Amino acid sequence: MFKLLFIVVLVSLSNFLQAQNQEADKIIGIWQTTDKKGHIEIFKYDKYYFGKLIWADEMYEVDGKTSKKDVNNEDVSKRNRNLKNLVLLRNFSYDDGAWENGEIYDPKNGKTYKCTMKLDNNRLNVRGYIGFSLIGRTEVWTRKSNTTVK
Repeated sequence: MFKLLFIVVLVSLSNFLQAQNQEADKIIGIWQTTDKKGHIEIFKYDKYYFGKLIWADEMYEVDGKTSKKDVNNEDVSKRNRNLKNLVLLRNFSYDDGAWENGEIYDPKNGKTYKCTMKLDNNRLNVRGYIGFSLIGRTEVWTRKSNTTVK
């Protein structure tokens, strides 16, 4: 009897964790920024979620091929990084309907902020802040695609 109860508990826990992972993975895909000037691909690595810049209206030099650099970064050693595929979202974990404990980097001013994200249908509320989340700004990104770009 104990073995049967143990197996039932294990199966139930496994189903719960699988459902939790499916819910958390709903964020994966390509998102268009509020100003429609950028596309961010959100992906999962290990158990954390990240986002990289895959397109922006001012991402390339005049030749249209050479990626602009991260020239505004506060860390001088990082100013030579390409904007194309630059990871802007880092280390988000999923908890109870929100992606939390992550950071968002803004290449326009070279600053990194704490960040939380919440999914509302095909809209992603991205809130960057300093200190407490009450002191910050929320942008609404729209889903562009569920497919990934290489």
